[in-house]
Amino acid sequence: MIRKLAIICAMAGPAGAETLVAARTIPAQSIITAEDFTASPQVIPGGVTDPAAIIGMETRVALYAGRPIRPGDVGFPAVVERNQIIVLVYQQGGLAISTEGRALSRGGPGELIRVMNLSSRATVTARIGVDGAGYVAQ
Repeated sequence: MIRKLAIICAMAGPAGAETLVAARTIPAQSIITAEDFTASPQVIPGGVTDPAAIIGMETRVALYAGRPIRPGDVGFPAVVERNQIIVLVYQQGGLAISTEGRALSRGGPGELIRVMNLSSRATVTARIGVDGAGYVAQ
């Protein structure tokens, strides 16, 4: 019985997943739609296989037609632009301090970017919130 099961499993072959590839050249900082990619029957290690994981995301780099889309190529759409003045927040326990800062790069929610505190001119690393503020941790 076990031998028959092993033969059947071997004949079935590996279960393959389709890898998503760019349907056209997509410039950096573009929002991905369903028309921007197609499924390739090839399994490419490290390539995205789930369309829901990239629809609505923003390209971080240019994606070229026929090339696989990798998770690092896309991210949440930026809510903070370079040189934008943002609220810089430090929270610890019941204490909350906020001031203005200048974003030194673009960033989307959850990303770490460098921000210059306009009061002290110190540069800190802040995690961007969905509200566009930079949250500084210890």
